[in-house]
Amino acid sequence: MQVEAPKPPERVLYIDATDQILGRMAAAVAKKLLEGYRVYIVNAEKAVISGDPLRVFHSYRIWWELKVHVNPYKWGPHRPRSPIFIVKKAITGMLPKEKQKGREAMRRLRIYIGVPKELQNKEFTRFSFADASRLGHKFIRVGELAQKLGWRGVLSKQ
Repeated sequence: MQVEAPKPPERVLYIDATDQILGRMAAAVAKKLLEGYRVYIVNAEKAVISGDPLRVFHSYRIWWELKVHVNPYKWGPHRPRSPIFIVKKAITGMLPKEKQKGREAMRRLRIYIGVPKELQNKEFTRFSFADASRLGHKFIRVGELAQKLGWRGVLSKQ
């Protein structure tokens, strides 16, 4: 008779990205993903990118203007427009994508704009070291940057 060992409880982390500095939050989330946590991030459009807003926007525009000569739709560096993909690219840039543990960590990440109905009664974590109150006035929100880059926003379902 074989007896299976009980599975360990799943480690889940719910993060509210409101007024969190994107780079610092991304570093902490990447570390948690590599430790085996399943991470849900809500309010991705309210995360903050530090720096002068015009300089941040122009650096993204320069990145957008880079081209490749062979079929840019297939091979070019794909640049995110949506706040979900801007946050996701910041986090996945800190993971070892070429290794199996990095690819598995990326599968455990979920990012949302706003708070979905299934996560409304959860307790959300905020990182004190990533709080935007220490920045002063030199920052831009990810949602504002995405709109300047051409993101049209979320269509409401009616």
